[in-house]
Amino acid sequence: MQEKEQTTDEAGNQQISNSKVEDNGAKLIFENPTLCAQLLRDYSNIDLLKNVQAEDITDVTERYIPMFTEERNADVVKQVRVGDNDEVFVTLIEHKSQVDYNVSMQILRYMVYIWEDYEKRQEKKIPGVSKLAGFKYPPIFPIVYYNGEETWTADNFLKSRIALSDIFLPYVPDYKYHLVNTADHDKDELIEKNDGLSLLMILNKVRNSEEFNSLNLPREYVDNLSANAPEDVLDVLARVIAVLLRKHRVSEDEIQDFVSQIKERRMSDLFANFKASFNVMEERKIGQDKGELLNQIRLICKKLSKGKDLETILDELEADDEIAEKEISEIVNVAQNYAPEYDEEKIYDELEKTKKAD
Repeated sequence: MQEKEQTTDEAGNQQISNSKVEDNGAKLIFENPTLCAQLLRDYSNIDLLKNVQAEDITDVTERYIPMFTEERNADVVKQVRVGDNDEVFVTLIEHKSQVDYNVSMQILRYMVYIWEDYEKRQEKKIPGVSKLAGFKYPPIFPIVYYNGEETWTADNFLKSRIALSDIFLPYVPDYKYHLVNTADHDKDELIEKNDGLSLLMILNKVRNSEEFNSLNLPREYVDNLSANAPEDVLDVLARVIAVLLRKHRVSEDEIQDFVSQIKERRMSDLFANFKASFNVMEERKIGQDKGELLNQIRLICKKLSKGKDLETILDELEADDEIAEKEISEIVNVAQNYAPEYDEEKIYDELEKTKKAD
């Protein structure tokens, strides 16, 4: 079950936020057969998949729910029909927003689970069939979709996780997962794709209002998607953008306004308003951050005025990690220069100057 929590924005509106914001955005994308077909056609580098269509894809994720934990809840399993025959293969799409060096081992467990399930189902149809020379297991195409900020540095091969694999190589099971990294595809390349997945991948790369404002998506690109994207893709776009906006604590009223513009195929209006809204959010965040820092300064200054030293202040404020200790120590060091009046605004300004200089 996905964890959800309710928060309240500045206007007092209730908002639902998700404990796995990025994961849910990815799950919305890859549960959709149209977008999944676009991923396989444009980013798999497999000729056999160049003509895959939405109707060739069947979602079989529910069959494998027992192998997924809460942390893996963005993963999907697809059965894909290729050509005019009944041959199918399974594609496993795992989403990552942080570098994970053990993903190759995680995927291996999934693959074995899928093959075991396939064997059991075939044995029910024809007992003993898996022992025959002609019995074959379906190929599994493992995909890792990564949209994190760090460079992906994990090895694509399983053998990198096995000690002494160079010596025992003939006895080590090995495979390579296929990495789709949004950072490897620049904006112009994605725009040329001219489909719903390209826009979602562009949005996946946005980290803040500054990056959003620098997008400058061509109007013809946005208008084409708005006019020609299937209804199910528009629905995913609306839901993913809603997830993104909730992450930035936009009010539910504003979110529903943006969603309606997508569903009414007015995406050009959406992006114009979206940009303005991001600017407002950034200004709001700056104001909130300043208020929080001033409150912290005020509290520390009161303790300093009572003659308490840094160690005592750290203990009383329960600074139990390096980041908290560093922030409090910086405030104390600056504030001591303004004793005994402790001008909070001047302390704040000096801290901000130091932060910008760093």
